[in-house]
Amino acid sequence: MTAGMKRITLARVRVRQSVLDPARGLLIAGPALMPCALGKSGCTRAKREGDGASPRGRFRLRGGFFRPDRFGARPASPLPLRPTRPGDGWCDDPGDRRYNRPLALPAPGVSAERMWREDGLYDLVIDLDYNRGPIRRGRGSAIFLHVARPGFAPTEGCVALRRADLRRLLRRLGPGTRLVL
Repeated sequence: MTAGMKRITLARVRVRQSVLDPARGLLIAGPALMPCALGKSGCTRAKREGDGASPRGRFRLRGGFFRPDRFGARPASPLPLRPTRPGDGWCDDPGDRRYNRPLALPAPGVSAERMWREDGLYDLVIDLDYNRGPIRRGRGSAIFLHVARPGFAPTEGCVALRRADLRRLLRRLGPGTRLVL
């Protein structure tokens, strides 16, 4: 991109759930079509913690995280991104005051997702702003756009893309982009 040119971000990306397999979908970003994994229980408007479903709705993108030892420099994106550290976690314990928020690990007696994972799923993560304000306990936590498992195995409620697709898409996602699921 040359100096003075404005970066063009997408206003909306859509996820269409497969009719044949409710845990699979297609992410539509302008002319690009990308296969994606969804929650193992498909999609729902009545999301609950631990139900394995991806929430239906329209979500803004709050920013995200990247694993610096696997990406090196910050990936190109208009979204705010911060590097993760080995002690980063995300509270998924409805009984804790930090529910559905980042927290430092270890957190004794609190259920939390580890953001620094060896399986690569959270090497690049975008927070989908689900149940983030106001936070309703028990309505679901840690709903992200992240890297897919091999074969697009179902998620616990997130939307997951191939690593290369997510990295390519990230360049076109900005604070004004909405993900429609």
